[in-house]
Amino acid sequence: MYLYEHQISTKGAQQMSKVTNIVREDIEKSGVKDGIAVVYSPHTTAGFTINENADPDVVHDMLKGYEKAFPTTADFYRHAEGNSHAHMKTTLVGPSQTLIISGGRIVFGIWQDLYFCDFDGPRNRRFYVKILEG
Repeated sequence: MYLYEHQISTKGAQQMSKVTNIVREDIEKSGVKDGIAVVYSPHTTAGFTINENADPDVVHDMLKGYEKAFPTTADFYRHAEGNSHAHMKTTLVGPSQTLIISGGRIVFGIWQDLYFCDFDGPRNRRFYVKILEG
């Protein structure tokens, strides 16, 4: 069992950052050849998703779609911090993802990558990678 902690700084109000290589490095350090890696965000306004890596317009479209579904400002929000939209977006993507490790590599489809999604930036964030052998 291996646990790694990472820091990430986001620049925009809403940002999806590719973090696949960070997790790949953790897997390599652990030496685990077959098992699972769980990535987890301890923040209520940031989480993880797996999605397409080939066309950057996909990330753009996803952020625009999230904003349309959960606008940054709405007259019905009551949360005093003013970031209800970020809580809703994070609930949609979720705080974690589970990745399969086989042969020392993440099992992904050809166009997939792992993204850290910050919906309430810019901020300094952290996330964890737990690697289990088995």
